[in-house]
Order: sequence, then C-alpha cells, then structure tokens
Amino acid sequence: MLSPERIQALCESSRPKLEAMRAALRAHGSALVAFSGGVDSTFVLKVAVEELGERALALTALSASVAPEEAQEARELAEKMGARHVVLGSNELANPQYAANPTNRCYFCKTELYDICEVQRKELGLAVVVDGFNADDFKDHRPGHKAAREHAVRSPLAEAGLTKEEIRAWSQFLGLPTWDKPQMACLASRIPYGTAVTRDRLLQIAAAESELRKLGFRQFRVRYHSDVARLEVAAEEYERFLVADVRQRINTAFLALGFKFVALDLEPFRSGRLNEAAGVTKPATQGATGFALPVVS
Repeated sequence: MLSPERIQALCESSRPKLEAMRAALRAHGSALVAFSGGVDSTFVLKVAVEELGERALALTALSASVAPEEAQEARELAEKMGARHVVLGSNELANPQYAANPTNRCYFCKTELYDICEVQRKELGLAVVVDGFNADDFKDHRPGHKAAREHAVRSPLAEAGLTKEEIRAWSQFLGLPTWDKPQMACLASRIPYGTAVTRDRLLQIAAAESELRKLGFRQFRVRYHSDVARLEVAAEEYERFLVADVRQRINTAFLALGFKFVALDLEPFRSGRLNEAAGVTKPATQGATGFALPVVS
C-alpha cells in the first residue's frame, strides 16, 4: 500500500511522463483501448477519455479465462468513467496452440484479442489500438507483447516510461478505485505450463477463487494441480488460516467443486512463480529507447 507521502512524491517526479502520455494520445486523435479492468488498462482508459472524449473506445474481450467478477468490474469501471464500451466474446480455447498451454501461451491469447481489436478499430474508423503494457513489464516474461508488436498496438504507458508504482499513484490522484487493486492475470495462468487449458478447468478455478473473495481474501491464486488446489495468499493474510472455521469453509467449498485435496502454499503469493518454476523469466525484448516499437507490415 502506497503512503500519501509516497503517492505525492511519485506524482511529482513522474508528471513529465504523464504529460508525454497525454500528448501522445492527443496526437493519435482517436484510440481503441484494450480494456481488462486492471490497474494499467483502467488508467490508460481514464487518460484516453480525458484527452479524446468520444473518440476513445474501450473494448473488453470475454472468455472462460476471465473471472466473472473481473468482467463485471470492467463494465462498471467503464460506465463510471463515461467511456464508450464494447464487450465481445473471444475464443482462444479453440486454438490448439493456446489450449496446449506452452510457455508462450499468452502470445496466442493476445493474438486473438488484437485480431478482435483490429476489426473493431477499422470498422469504427479509430486511429490506433492501445494497451496497458507498462515500463516494468519489460522485466517479466510477457510473450503477449510480441502479438502487440505484430498488430502495431501502441503501449502509451511503456512509451512514456511509466512504472507500476507511478501508475498506481496517478490512479489514486485521479480517483480511480483500481489504484490499490491486487495484481491480476487470466485464469489460465493458474495452470502449470504443459497442462492443457480447458473450459472446465478454468470454470473450476474461477469458482474456487470466487469462494475466496466471498471470504474477504484480496491477493491470492488458486493453482491447479489436477486433484489438488494449491492456495497462494499474501503474507498478511496467512493468519486467517489459523481460524478453523475459515479452513473448513474453504475446504468444503473446494471439495464441492471437484478438488480432492486443498493445500496452502508455505511461500506467500508473488506474481510469476509458475514462470520461475518453468524457467521462463526472460524479460520482453526492448527497443533502443527501452520500448519495443510496433512492427508495421
């Protein structure tokens, strides 16, 4: 959680970055925002609406890999910001390359997403598709960024050099409820690489994580290991498992969803652990300025 003093300092030091982002969006003239409702894409949409008004459009693609709560929150956020919003279905599961769950699974998902975005962009006469890729994302395994480059998607956060902390600080300054939202990822990220992604497994994971939300947990993952559900939770939420009633409610709910065993990981949640286990922690390729510019063919 960022302190008020830290938020103020981050906003002051990164103000030129935000102004550069605003100028870039104005220069585009219009934009379709690939909008998930997460911290980054919500901030991009907020700034795009402020700079472009009706010439900014949010597009949310839904599939079994998106938790129902996330889909509903995306709708509510877009409405709150007064943004034009389109919600369309995506079908990455129909792609055998995605369903096989290789280490570059996200590439196939993002290819599906940006195909959908590009069709809408052309139909609506918008200048560009923009995403929520930020400057810190270069440090992580982001195979989906390759798909963005191939589709000439622009990443205004990364282009301006805005980091995750700075985005959270500005989100709080602009009154966005996502400013302290826990980091999210698609439900397929709960399945170890090489284990097939199926609709039934995604729905099982979604239902299990929904149960944790009902109990008030904020930052967690339900990792799928066939009969075993392995829970990763934030360190500050560990003590809740000392309460017998909490353990019992989680165990009962997960068994009813088809898991045979429920395990609590002794290491607190942190993003990217499955990537580390698979040995895929190589950062995304960067351009000479630190940003991989779109490839236009």
